[in-house]
Amino acid sequence: MPVFSNILVAVDGSDASQRALIRAVEEAKVWNARLHIIYTVETGLFSSLPADSTVEIMYRVLETEGNTVLEKAKKYATEKGVTAITHIQQGHAASEIVSLAEKEKADLIVVGSHGKSQADRLLIGSVSAHVVNHSRITTMVVRS
Repeated sequence: MPVFSNILVAVDGSDASQRALIRAVEEAKVWNARLHIIYTVETGLFSSLPADSTVEIMYRVLETEGNTVLEKAKKYATEKGVTAITHIQQGHAASEIVSLAEKEKADLIVVGSHGKSQADRLLIGSVSAHVVNHSRITTMVVRS
């Protein structure tokens, strides 16, 4: 039976990521593991837009949303007796999840089965599928 000591969970404010957070907190409690929570501002969404103040405003809105989501996630973990470390990244969500998991030496990644954007899923594939296919770390996909 595997023992997890360092867990990474991805959140984006969606119901699916909230379920992933709940499961990750449960796992962290069972294994007395450290919990990392990541939110990624998807900068790839802006790559085809002209660089102007509108793009900067959109980025700041997403960054603010990310900080709010992370704050709520950390509060939830703390209320359940789990210490959480939050990370806000920029880039492609799945790549950032895999990269942070490797950097922090996570032995379990927890992701929701889908996030907020169905359009993103159609255009670049689901984040959870990318993480499962590109990470060498055990990954748990929490279904909706």
